[in-house]
Amino acid sequence: MDLRSDLARARGLGSTKDGTGHWWAQRLTAVALVPLGLWFVYAAVSLGGADLAGYKAWLNGPGNLLLMVLFVGTLFYHMQLGIQVVVEDYVHGEAAKISCLMINKLASVFLGVSSIIALFRVAFGG
Repeated sequence: MDLRSDLARARGLGSTKDGTGHWWAQRLTAVALVPLGLWFVYAAVSLGGADLAGYKAWLNGPGNLLLMVLFVGTLFYHMQLGIQVVVEDYVHGEAAKISCLMINKLASVFLGVSSIIALFRVAFGG
């Protein structure tokens, strides 16, 4: 039986110094997604009714492929950061938490990379 208080047990363990970087990454990706999201909505509306050839021509236009890659990459990274916070806060079993965090990271990377590969295949006809 341990008679120490919660504070006494925690004292000396120190900070992981990880929370600040995560917090900043979430805020920066959120701020980056505002103009990218507005641009994406504008692009999606302007492409309404376009066929594949029209979409390829638009995607090969000046900067559109770069902006799409930035949008997709930022979106999936922001999603991964947000789900990580939810898992860390609400999943209580250590094994379940680690499993969920690994699945979250792997799924985010897989979906992001596959989306970017799909963009390049459409743009360059691969």
